[in-house]
Amino acid sequence: MLHLIELFSAPNEFKGPIRPRVKHLELLEGHGIKNDKFAGKNVERSVMIVGSIAYDIAQQHGIELEQGSLGENILLSFDPHELSLGKMIQIGDAKLQITEKCSICTHLSAFDTTLPTLICEHRGMYCKIIQSGIVTKKSNVVLL
Repeated sequence: MLHLIELFSAPNEFKGPIRPRVKHLELLEGHGIKNDKFAGKNVERSVMIVGSIAYDIAQQHGIELEQGSLGENILLSFDPHELSLGKMIQIGDAKLQITEKCSICTHLSAFDTTLPTLICEHRGMYCKIIQSGIVTKKSNVVLL
């Protein structure tokens, strides 16, 4: 079963490697995540989803990462890299479309120099918000 594990957002004053956990995300079509410092900058990359497999791979190689370290907004129980670009996902009442694979950011090397190479195929996927909505940890995740 597909499920949501955790939610994260970077408020305007955020300056750190680990995004803070939040109770909910308000996803706004054509804008991004309400009150997130990256909102309104690139609607094709409004939301980043990451599968727990990225954290599992890091841990298997002795790298302990706190959730939120990979820059995700939504941490999922499955690997979104198994989905094709253009695939639609409904989370709660919001609908997302996968637009591109997330590139490996250099900040990941601060955790461990091998991390970018280890998780390069599981780093995360960027999504565009197709339908606005509220997402909570209890939201259902459905592939459309």
